[in-house]
Amino acid sequence: MNEIIATPKAPAAIGPYSQGVKAGGTLYVSGQLPIDPATGAFAAEDIAGQTRQSLTNIGAILAQAGYGYEDVVKVTVLLADIADFGPMNEVYAEFFKENCPARAAFAVKDLPKGALVEIEAVAYKG
Repeated sequence: MNEIIATPKAPAAIGPYSQGVKAGGTLYVSGQLPIDPATGAFAAEDIAGQTRQSLTNIGAILAQAGYGYEDVVKVTVLLADIADFGPMNEVYAEFFKENCPARAAFAVKDLPKGALVEIEAVAYKG
């Protein structure tokens, strides 16, 4: 049976989806916008700050389920502008230093609420 993961330490879902869903040993973390859960607003206006907040939100959901960044096996990064790839990657490297997960990163036409980045993750514990 699937377990719904929810924490007030990450922004509430803005639609009919869960912050995370645990199925067996796999945790699926929904795309996280760079919203500060304490204020409900973007944590920053620049790509570095927004990336940091999105990854922090993912960390809160991981922790709620008993996982950590080291358990992440796949990440998808959606960028509003591919020119932000370099600065995003610098911040991303602060969170994933060794045994990095598989990743896809690409630009999309628009992101919800005008965000510069949205990041989703899949984690696994055997």
